[in-house]
Amino acid sequence: MKTELIDVSPTRKEIKIEIDSAIVRDAYDRVSDKYSKLANVPGFRKGHAPRSVVRTRYKGEIRGEVLQELVPEAINEAIQEHSLETIGEPDVHLDNDESLQKFGAEPISVHVKVEVLPRVELGEYKGIPLTRAVRPVADADIDRIVEGLRENSASLIPVEDRGAQLGDTVTVNFNGKFVDTPEAEDINVDDVEVVLGGDGVQQEFTDNLLDTKPDDEKTFRVDYSPDFTSKGLAGKRVDYTAKVSAVRRKELPELDDEWAASLNEEFDSLATLRTRIREDLEARAGTEADHRLRTEVMRKLAAQHPFEVPATLIDHQTTNRLEAVVRDMIGRGIDPRNSELNWEGAREELRGQAEDDVRGSMLLERIAEEENLEVSEEEIEAEIEAIAMASRQTKEQIQAALTKEGGDRSIASRLRNRKALDFLVENASVTESEWQEPELVFADEPEATSESEEAE
Repeated sequence: MKTELIDVSPTRKEIKIEIDSAIVRDAYDRVSDKYSKLANVPGFRKGHAPRSVVRTRYKGEIRGEVLQELVPEAINEAIQEHSLETIGEPDVHLDNDESLQKFGAEPISVHVKVEVLPRVELGEYKGIPLTRAVRPVADADIDRIVEGLRENSASLIPVEDRGAQLGDTVTVNFNGKFVDTPEAEDINVDDVEVVLGGDGVQQEFTDNLLDTKPDDEKTFRVDYSPDFTSKGLAGKRVDYTAKVSAVRRKELPELDDEWAASLNEEFDSLATLRTRIREDLEARAGTEADHRLRTEVMRKLAAQHPFEVPATLIDHQTTNRLEAVVRDMIGRGIDPRNSELNWEGAREELRGQAEDDVRGSMLLERIAEEENLEVSEEEIEAEIEAIAMASRQTKEQIQAALTKEGGDRSIASRLRNRKALDFLVENASVTESEWQEPELVFADEPEATSESEEAE
């Protein structure tokens, strides 16, 4: 067998293979004889049909079996001969049609295209200059969280001496009829709590339920926008009959030590609560700063090590990112099957991020190899336990899911890359700096001005 390697790019290779005619003829004879023994050919006893007759009658089947036997084996031998670390399935083409017409008398020429992992040549990766800035915690941040806790502790008090006002919670039984499709099933929902003027509340509900009292009944029409979050209501017009059953106002607790203690026995005063919130926010700010540091070191590492990334790996990671987007949409109640969603555009946008993912992973693997970073069985076991605890599943469930994805090897690879990233940060040149708020970027300044004037 003769082979020739063509170096198309660092990740793409082509191999020209010529399978000797003697090898083809030997396989052709062997497979033909097997068909002769098994075939029922009219005019001949079973197993006694001449080779030439069998080859004519089962021409396609015999040649197909010979090619299935010889070509994959030849490709594997050629890949090993040239020490290629291939990715995915090879793209195979038969070059010379004459060899098929004169089967067994001519060599078979095969043209193979394969994708390979490039050799990642490491430059300088220690001492990468980084800047670490921690977002400061302001009193306003603490005030905002305290107010959120206070809102969550609010009570709803029945209103008896007036009609409903903005901010009140009105409990309503609704009957809705579709205006343009009267044959559609009515909307019948009871005990719906509507916060007048609240986020996500259609303006028509707020306008028509203002000044209402228990037992009042109102009728009104709602025009839903084409991009309304509920697909069943988007672009529809609905006539509602609303029967009010209760009106309640929000009453916030006093901002004092007693309220703080009611949240948790650890908080003996409002001051203690505020101190704990500050500590939590500062810890979160530190974690965010460390995350930005790790992102920055990977960005700079990739910029210092440009190389071609295999398209197959990029496609695979793009699919992973797209599936994560779909899961997130489902989790937020958005139907990913909406025909208005541009999935092709989303995939193209995610492709650039996927390429960065793959390049970063390959660099981390190479650094782990260079620094002899290893992962122990104990570390793998601890990681599985952590995943199980975070996902509220058993270790056995996590292990079963991981088995489909490469099992312990996928965990080991992830931990090894994490160690390599830790190594990069530990060996970086880190400068602490003051926090600066990110600048807001406006794509179109006149449009931004117009929106501001409209808000006024």
